[in-house]
Amino acid sequence: MSIYLYHLVQTPSTLAKLIAAPEDRRQTIEPIFKGLGGSVLGFWYGVGGSDVYVVAELPDDVVSTSLATRVASSGAFSSVTTTKLLTVEDMLTALGGSAATAAYRAPGEPA
Repeated sequence: MSIYLYHLVQTPSTLAKLIAAPEDRRQTIEPIFKGLGGSVLGFWYGVGGSDVYVVAELPDDVVSTSLATRVASSGAFSSVTTTKLLTVEDMLTALGGSAATAAYRAPGEPA
């Protein structure tokens, strides 16, 4: 299982619908994530930048991308961005693995 952070920007039309009929969108999205073999770990609204932030666990990148694509195609959001989150342990493994030994040369440095 992997953890993902979704950033969503609602369209003016979506905001107008929520003003006219406020609803707790967690009740709508939690069963969707569960049906895909995952779970919602957190749901927040933001002021400035993105309007909605969702942290969720899903089986893999393909499932996450499928869901993000479906949400983006709904037209309810002008922007849908997904960030895959790594645990501290995963990052430490990455730092100690190929990151330490990869033969990379930054632009302008001698070959």
